[in-house]
Amino acid sequence: MAESCDRIVANLRASGVTIDLLHFARHLHAPRIETRRGGRHIAFPLGDDPEHGLNGVWNLLEADPISAEYTHVVAFGGVVPLLAGPLFAAWLGASLVTLFRGNDFDTGIFSSRRSDIVRFAIERSACVCAVSRDKERRIAALYPHVRTVWIPNGIDGAEWEALPSDRARADAWRAEHVESGRRVLGMIGQIKLKKGGPFLIDALLTSGHADRFHLLFVGDVDAATGSMLVTHRDALHVTHHPFADRYELVARYLACDIVVIPSFYDGLPNVLLESAALAVPFIASTAGGMGDLLQDGRHGYLFRPGDSHGFRAAIARAASSTAEELRAMGEACAELVHTEYTAARETAAYRDLLASIQPPVSGAAVSGAAASGAAASGAAAWGAAAGSAVPMPSLIPIGDER
Repeated sequence: MAESCDRIVANLRASGVTIDLLHFARHLHAPRIETRRGGRHIAFPLGDDPEHGLNGVWNLLEADPISAEYTHVVAFGGVVPLLAGPLFAAWLGASLVTLFRGNDFDTGIFSSRRSDIVRFAIERSACVCAVSRDKERRIAALYPHVRTVWIPNGIDGAEWEALPSDRARADAWRAEHVESGRRVLGMIGQIKLKKGGPFLIDALLTSGHADRFHLLFVGDVDAATGSMLVTHRDALHVTHHPFADRYELVARYLACDIVVIPSFYDGLPNVLLESAALAVPFIASTAGGMGDLLQDGRHGYLFRPGDSHGFRAAIARAASSTAEELRAMGEACAELVHTEYTAARETAAYRDLLASIQPPVSGAAVSGAAASGAAASGAAAWGAAAGSAVPMPSLIPIGDER
């Protein structure tokens, strides 16, 4: 979520939107405000007492002359932003926009502790935006009177172009780790229960094709997945690398024949766009954005979320596919992402959305505040970009921690 927040903020600023970024940082002892190109960066200490921290943020906003110019507040996922967003919007006399990414809605709506926060934020919103169509439909069904829109994540394809050196590193890794004739199934990111780590191991073991594949895990592995890997180490061929930066990650993607995303529920994972941009096909559930973007047999092998029989069948299809079939699916993935899911289209969609939402109070000036969740998350207020013919937002995401 932090990566998405950073990308959206950076691209909106580059498009001429003024953005003040506000996030909570547990390592700080005092607020810190930095002026940057396109807006301010405001870090506020959250500590172990979020109630105290939120009151401190409100004191800061109330005393800030710029706050009087805010026209919209945007809550960007996470518990704290969803809690703060509606309150700050009301007290600032601003319109509330709530952006859901994935877990913030999927688990929040079912949580006995957090569901009231999620519901209140939706009810108070002038518009709710989701990155997957299934979330948009479910929110609209619960709150038909609230405007809902779908804006998927985007990717800057130029940042995910493979260099000859990337391919050389991928080939070298395969030569060192993978026995000839085996295909590499990659699972990349935070590998935990909702992402289907144990689900993948169980499906592979019971598919009858475990010996055809080498598993590559890149990122943090939860205790349940780690325990299964230890228990079945004699039946599986596995390599686990810690989370990699972008420089190393490209080579890791290219080392994979197929990337696996077996999520039980999800938003639109950046892993999906990154892998597709590099022409690597998928075995994936149709949860969240996977069901929006991918077509079975064209971009990979799909199954319904939680369908263990369908998952095993997808693995069997991948085991019997030809190299040419995988190459063609990878090329279809790259074409899809580079033409339809670009960062430029994402930025334009957010500009159009925010320009379409009129502030509840007339005469507001050109700026705003926002709230986003996770590592860089928060609430946001929107105004008009300098020189824009229509009101455009200024965003202040409020994050839980960075």
